[in-house]
Amino acid sequence: MFDSLLFYLMIILVVGIFSQWTAWRFRLPAIVVMSVAGLAIGPFFGWLNPKDVFGDLFSPIISAAVAIILFEGSLNLDFREIKTVRQPIRRIVTLGAFIAWILGSLAAHFVAGLSLPVAFVIGGLFIVTGPTVILPLLRQAKLKPRTSAILKWEGIVVDPFGALLALFAFEFINFLTGEVSGTKLLIFLAASAFAVLLGSLFGAGLGKALEKGHIPEYLKSPSVFVAVIACFAIADEIMHETGLLAVTTMGIVMANMHISSIKDMRHFKENISILLISSIFIMLTASLTIETLTKIFNVRIIAYVVLMLLVVRPLSIWLSTIGTDMTRQEKMLVGWIAPRGIVALTVSGYFAASLLEAGYKDAAILTPLTFALVFSTVVAHGFSIGWLARKLGLSSTDKPGVLLVGSNAFTAKLGKAIQEFNIPVLVADESWQRLSAARQAGLPVYHGEILSESTEYHLELTPYEYMIAATDDEAYNALVCSTFVPEMGRESLYQIAASPERIEKAKEFNKTVGGKILFDASAHFQALNARAQSSDIFRKTDLTERYTYEQYLKDRDVGSLLLFIVKASGKLEFYKRDHSPKGEPGDTIVSLMPPAKEIAKAKEKIAEQRREQ
Repeated sequence: MFDSLLFYLMIILVVGIFSQWTAWRFRLPAIVVMSVAGLAIGPFFGWLNPKDVFGDLFSPIISAAVAIILFEGSLNLDFREIKTVRQPIRRIVTLGAFIAWILGSLAAHFVAGLSLPVAFVIGGLFIVTGPTVILPLLRQAKLKPRTSAILKWEGIVVDPFGALLALFAFEFINFLTGEVSGTKLLIFLAASAFAVLLGSLFGAGLGKALEKGHIPEYLKSPSVFVAVIACFAIADEIMHETGLLAVTTMGIVMANMHISSIKDMRHFKENISILLISSIFIMLTASLTIETLTKIFNVRIIAYVVLMLLVVRPLSIWLSTIGTDMTRQEKMLVGWIAPRGIVALTVSGYFAASLLEAGYKDAAILTPLTFALVFSTVVAHGFSIGWLARKLGLSSTDKPGVLLVGSNAFTAKLGKAIQEFNIPVLVADESWQRLSAARQAGLPVYHGEILSESTEYHLELTPYEYMIAATDDEAYNALVCSTFVPEMGRESLYQIAASPERIEKAKEFNKTVGGKILFDASAHFQALNARAQSSDIFRKTDLTERYTYEQYLKDRDVGSLLLFIVKASGKLEFYKRDHSPKGEPGDTIVSLMPPAKEIAKAKEKIAEQRREQ
């Protein structure tokens, strides 16, 4: 009854997305959770073996998914992003990759016991990190932009070259042993050059078609996906593994054409990539066997993995970045983080079969060796990247910050009230004059249009989990919130009603357009600014076991406006038009209220002092 291809596909998708959700919910490395989940449903409990289920379709599905993931990752490789780290990245993806290949190959020969030909093949493959493992880690760790850019560019650019380097080593070995002629080696080099040319032509042609409107809006995403698969398949048919190079080139070309519609499609493709990464990781780990897993505990394999983690990777980064402007902290983090993923797992199977067929019996341990390195790096780097980044000062603050769009009297005082809890605050406005209110309050400011494309490269958004659009333009507030939905999530985007007459109309569209409306029905732009410019104060009230939230609501002044609660855990919760958070002991409530109570308290204190005299 439950033995159909569709049912097994459903299991893979559900387990993949549930793994991602579990990782998010419990703040665990997603790739670690996915690996464990795949092992659980596969070799551990034997519920599913994707190789048996999908049969001949298994390899094409994996290859197509890797191509789409690699293209989506390369679509983010805009050269403007690396203007401050161009030299380190260039060194790492060239000299660093070469050093890692040589050292990794020698380690495979002398420590893992592989013959030199097999060692140099697998050594080339193991220089890859790739977007399937790097991007989830960067999403989890929230590194500073400079360090994040180095790891992201290395992972995506080196990914296809690792497979090509392994293939080159394989062809070169066959050439030296007389298995193939020099012509075959030249064909490989020509095929690699053709893959770059093909990717460039696909990228440039598709980019121009999109920009000039030759493809209708509803066909843009499908057309891009078809073009990616076509580019990958054509190159791969000409020479195995060159398809990855072709789609990477295609993505980089399109990313640097600065096409207006690419950003809109990028978010859709990011969602598809997350689904594919989840599913493919589950499929690959579930297809392993108990026999493969037991071979991992071979002493030689364990020693090789330790050497790759603690010697080969750090040494290749330190040597290749000598003379660059990378700091010691950046070298330490980048020298440690190098998880291997899907490309290493998939391509190693191809080379294991090819090398065994060529008579290299020691190639039989390539699959367990690869999985040992993949799982070890995924676990070690997945659990350590956040901790190490914080220790080295390369991670954004743990507390979720607030980005206030629009500088005025209210946002200046609101930002100051939030900042007093050691929560990061930034006020953004395109007017330097309007920013004077925030600057006088001692708040960090960003002078520029938040919707400008340049903002992506000049403003570090990582520390800010919440955004509040608080200008006098209702449509602009809604546009800002809608624009940042993919980056920040709809639940973290808020806006302030611009005027009383807009409050009722806002109810009609804010469920799907714009952000959540903050505060109660009296809190529109004019009223909030008027109160901030008057003698109204921002008051903090601590809740305890004796002074409960219910008691606070009874005691609070009629004219007070509830703004937000800082939970005992440090989490920030805003009062919204359609939802009010509930305070608990240990929380602090911040409200905007008339100074009557404060004046009364001051008078009472003065009277008490006089009585004591």
